[in-house]
Amino acid sequence: MATPYTPAVQALMDEFSRLPGIGPRTAQRVALHLIKSEDEDVARLARAIVEAKQKVRFCERCFNLSDDSLCTVCNDTKRDATKICVVEDARDLAAIERTGEFRGTYHVLLGVIDPLAGVGHEDIKIRELVNRLRTEPVTEVIVCTSNNTEGDVTALYISRCLRPLDITVTRIASGLPVGSDLEFADELTLGRALSNRTPIED
Repeated sequence: MATPYTPAVQALMDEFSRLPGIGPRTAQRVALHLIKSEDEDVARLARAIVEAKQKVRFCERCFNLSDDSLCTVCNDTKRDATKICVVEDARDLAAIERTGEFRGTYHVLLGVIDPLAGVGHEDIKIRELVNRLRTEPVTEVIVCTSNNTEGDVTALYISRCLRPLDITVTRIASGLPVGSDLEFADELTLGRALSNRTPIED
């Protein structure tokens, strides 16, 4: 079926629909909204996208998003360096920070082990976590992966990797729905799950 839009409009909608969580109808709404917007509003959005792409990098220590070599959390000397919270991505880190329950540091895996998607343990930042633990005064690693199959497999693998290091490895407690993603949990539920974390067992 032929598209009712010009090639430029269709190309814009196609690009938006490639983004995660944006289907064809949402892409259409966003594209048409931008076309109707003032030129300076569209230019500001374009500048923000380009600037973020050029300036934002991964923290050299924890792999959180950062404008510098170290992120704001790693640069905060008031954080508890004896505890590391392991999360899947920066969205989960932000969700935990909103709870106000955790004052330690973080390690962002940049994914989870997912064999069906071709993602193995070597494709995420587990090796880097182990290397950190050999040089930092960490006594507890809190694994905050999502409560689904991939999150469970990743948590168990991390627990096994850290066993020789004699470090306590815990997992956030129940209270999060099975199969749910961490970023969608409300602050109260996530805060309680973090406070009531339990050891990881095979």
